[in-house]
Amino acid sequence: MLYLLVAPAVILTIVFKYVPIYGLLIAFKNYNPLNGIMGSEWVGLEHFSRFISSPNFPILLGNTLKLSVYGLLLGFFPPIILALSFNLIASDKLKKKLQLILYAPNFISVVIIAGMLFLFFANKGPINHIIQSLTGKTLPFMTSANYFRPLYIFSGIWQGIGWSSILYTATLANVSPELVEAAEIDGANIFQRIWHIDLPALKPVMTISFILAAGGIMSIGYEKAYLLQTTMNLPSSEIIATYVYKVGLQSGDYSYSTAVGLFNSVINLILLVSVNQVVKKLNDGEGL
Repeated sequence: MLYLLVAPAVILTIVFKYVPIYGLLIAFKNYNPLNGIMGSEWVGLEHFSRFISSPNFPILLGNTLKLSVYGLLLGFFPPIILALSFNLIASDKLKKKLQLILYAPNFISVVIIAGMLFLFFANKGPINHIIQSLTGKTLPFMTSANYFRPLYIFSGIWQGIGWSSILYTATLANVSPELVEAAEIDGANIFQRIWHIDLPALKPVMTISFILAAGGIMSIGYEKAYLLQTTMNLPSSEIIATYVYKVGLQSGDYSYSTAVGLFNSVINLILLVSVNQVVKKLNDGEGL
């Protein structure tokens, strides 16, 4: 019965995760839809060499890494701090209301988020209206490459901070009340309680979350970056995912775009394994 219960999940994984791997063959071929995958000409690593040697490669790789690394470093701790703050709120009603407010942005569509950013940070938007009233000038938030990364990263943190804190909040809910009571009897203050009780309880979850997040450094979805792109901020907003979308679906160069996407996935795998090994050494053998 247990194997029967798990069978649908295994079948779905095979059909939607493993069967499509066959299509990666077109990264090594000059794919022609009329000839099919097997009938197309084999070119080996030509498309990979073309991408790595192109002038766009350092720009695309740099933009992707900057968005990912900055997003990871700046966005990793806010959910933890939020969960610790929730854990200190005595009123359950207030806690539930705050959680509802902070969880809600996660369910807003990326398209709507992009529209909100354009609305609020436009030249004649409310943010620039406040800045103009204080300084007498406006800032080109949506047209300057310098402002793209801060808008992208901090809007992502705002959208996901509540949802990302759920795992940490659930972990803190399982902390033994006896430990908390013993700490209070011993005269521990809030910061000592967090340092000696809450953070050790969160450490395994934080480790796994960091490894998974680091392994997905190159896996930035193209949707938000593509929606926020303008001709003026393109030097900062063009990443590998948007490049694959443009080259593959808009230009029809399927083999080249597949090679770029496969290169991106291989880098992700290397990062995941590397970070896991580093964390194991720093964490006394504990990792994924």
